[in-house]
Amino acid sequence: MRWKQGRRSNNIEDLRGSGGPSMAMGGAGVLLRIVPFLLRTKVGRILLLIAVVGYFGAKFLGVDLLQLAAPSASSSGSQQLSPKDQELADFVSVVLADTESTWHLEFKKLGLTYQEPKLVLFRNAVNSACGYAQAAMGPFYCPGDQKLYIDLAFYEDMKNKLGAPGDFAQAYVIAHEVGHHVQTLLGTSAKVRQAQQQASKAQANQLSVKQELQADCYAGIWGYYADTERKMLEQGDIEEALNAAAAIGDDKLQRQAGGAVRPESFTHGSSKQRVEWFKRGFEQGKIEACNTFK
Repeated sequence: MRWKQGRRSNNIEDLRGSGGPSMAMGGAGVLLRIVPFLLRTKVGRILLLIAVVGYFGAKFLGVDLLQLAAPSASSSGSQQLSPKDQELADFVSVVLADTESTWHLEFKKLGLTYQEPKLVLFRNAVNSACGYAQAAMGPFYCPGDQKLYIDLAFYEDMKNKLGAPGDFAQAYVIAHEVGHHVQTLLGTSAKVRQAQQQASKAQANQLSVKQELQADCYAGIWGYYADTERKMLEQGDIEEALNAAAAIGDDKLQRQAGGAVRPESFTHGSSKQRVEWFKRGFEQGKIEACNTFK
């Protein structure tokens, strides 16, 4: 991909140097639980006094005394980022910016205004409006806060475990999650959730497949504009994306796990389906081409 001269997005939230998500519970709730133990010793009573002073300092003076006394997250849990990490984050920022350009244009055609999502970079685990998530889940989109989440170590897994290397394959992953954001803005996601609540397990899975395939098609639309409007694609890029789409088909993943292929359990679609819908979006470049629910 020719990406290094591309515009960078302002919608990146980089949490990789923060030392991970806080696992702390609400301060007041924790304090109530440990008060009996603190009162037993002189040191405990001093700590309790500090906590009370800190609480009322924050409440009435607008000064968080506990925060001033505590080491910051950046000093206690920060992690150095390698040049490779920085470049990969730069790449992600360019791809996200390019999806913004694509969807602003498509929404304008519909008479709508595109609302750009945030993309959160994290390591190992993260807190989102959809709950606590570990990197093993892979990249995901949370409609609750309209943010994309990705641990960039996933790209190593794509290369080494899934056999799907390449920068355009990596870009496809981002464009797919942005596709889910588009579905949220257009009301598709809400309709699918409502329909799933009244459906059997197999029917709910089929609705999930249709939703995922549409996100693949939307990723293809981004590829269409990246190629025809901004000339970002190089020889072999489309093959990388198609390879990535095939690598994460439900049937292939079930085979890799050593189990039987069970179409009724699919939630994302087969390798063939994912490839076909990405290609449809890429070849036609129109949102109307992506109605997987027909």
